[in-house]
Amino acid sequence: MAENVYDAIVVGSGISGGWAAKELCEKGLKTIMLERGEDIVHIKDYPEANKEAWDYTHRGRRTQQMINDYPVLKRDYPLNEINLKWWASDKDSPYTEVKRFDWFRGYHVGGRSLLWGRQSYRLSDMYFEENAKDGIAIDWPVRYNELAKWYDYVESFAGISGSKEGLPELPDGNFLPPMDMNCVEKDVAARLKEQYKGIRKMIIGRTAHVTAPHLDRQQCQFRNKCWLGCPFGGYFSTQSATLPAAQKTGNLTVRPFSIVTKILYDKDTQKATGVEVLDAQTNQTYQYKAKIVFLNASTFNSTWILMNSATDIWPDGLGSSSGELGHNVMDHHLNVGVSGTVEGYEDKYYFGRRANGIYIPRYRNFFGDKRDYLRGFGYQGGASRQGWNRDVAEYSIGADYKEALTEPGSWTFGMGGFGETLPYHENKIYLDKTKKDKWGLNVLAFDAELKENELKMRKDMLNDGIEMLEAMGVKNVTGRDTNPYLGRGIHEMGTARMGADPKTSVLNKFNQVWDAKNVFVTDGSFMTSAACQNPSLTYMAFTARAANHAVEELKKQNI
Repeated sequence: MAENVYDAIVVGSGISGGWAAKELCEKGLKTIMLERGEDIVHIKDYPEANKEAWDYTHRGRRTQQMINDYPVLKRDYPLNEINLKWWASDKDSPYTEVKRFDWFRGYHVGGRSLLWGRQSYRLSDMYFEENAKDGIAIDWPVRYNELAKWYDYVESFAGISGSKEGLPELPDGNFLPPMDMNCVEKDVAARLKEQYKGIRKMIIGRTAHVTAPHLDRQQCQFRNKCWLGCPFGGYFSTQSATLPAAQKTGNLTVRPFSIVTKILYDKDTQKATGVEVLDAQTNQTYQYKAKIVFLNASTFNSTWILMNSATDIWPDGLGSSSGELGHNVMDHHLNVGVSGTVEGYEDKYYFGRRANGIYIPRYRNFFGDKRDYLRGFGYQGGASRQGWNRDVAEYSIGADYKEALTEPGSWTFGMGGFGETLPYHENKIYLDKTKKDKWGLNVLAFDAELKENELKMRKDMLNDGIEMLEAMGVKNVTGRDTNPYLGRGIHEMGTARMGADPKTSVLNKFNQVWDAKNVFVTDGSFMTSAACQNPSLTYMAFTARAANHAVEELKKQNI
């Protein structure tokens, strides 16, 4: 094989990129995976995995220097002493905020598959059909029955634990044994079911943790240190699952420190011929050629690459002929939460540190309910007992204080809402040609915000949460609604949406760019609506489906 020539190129190594590489390699294609950041080798490069807070100079917290160096990352939990290197540098990789957008990124092999929250839910037809029913944006070009077998397929490999509930709004999956609710959660769930006659339900979270030995991975150890890298492979990541499978075939090459700057496009064949890469360490430029290209650089970076490609034909980039590239920015809106104390369980505790919680699926604008806004929200949270790091009001120093901290504190129950954001055309990203990053590349500008529909929804997210906790016997209930900005969900979606018509969408139903059929985009870019549940499982299913289609089309010489 000629140097720098492959059957397939995969851009990005996160959740969807790992799946693309696995599927293409297993189908016999010589594949190169290009990652803009450093390599992270499973187990070897998890130096923090067995450390505790007291092993760090600043107990794992943020320093003033970090706050100065990371003006965006400091806005939420990602800024910390423990795994800072796994988050992209705000200084090296800036962006422009026409409107505030909290963009938290991970630039390394594995991407945010090492950092994600691991909640894994299917989308039912109740979600796939809503755009058409509501007259919002465009209709999804697929329905659940086309995707169900691919959900089955990726769940059986990824290892999703969960309980089968028979809920029409949240299809059951191919599950490993569910994690247990603790005693307070079980009682609260029973009260919720009785109070709301089964319309509002509380289930254990469906999560990408193996609860029994699975393939070459060991089951979750209940350490809750997931975002430090799991040496047991207890949770699904590129490193623990898809990358070893791809490497086992002998068909994979991984090239880190490779910033893909554009797709190379042949206007005569109307196909991509490969990609151009800027080496992040040497600033040298290289070209890689292939029959197919999978873009999985994460939603906004994949869109950035498209915007920089084939500009001699389309000034706004490859895939822009519909006028939708970069538009319809979506994320889940968060930071609405409720919490309180639970009495009567002082003699009860739980085992381990379960890296999972409860889930209350969406019930608004379903089952005959009609609100003054469209769509809805779910809740995630759980019950726990306060530990050694709590404040003990009665003591502040001395032996009594230390002794008090050896006993668990009171039980608390808390949960936060995950709300759906509609696909507004005016919520967009575009190239800011006045600002450049460390490598001299134009950065993205963000012009997206929550609108009236989401702000109305947030009122219900707060009021419903307070109402439910009080009805379930939780005491001292308080609520909060803060920072109503996009980005916090880290579920960016929609800027290269799929559809049935090239005039209104960037991709077809198989994730192919209408203007270049051998380019596939299977990260969150393709989402036509956001639903309200975590989307990563859907990215996996669409990626596996697209890879299968790509190989079939290659065999037929259609691409």
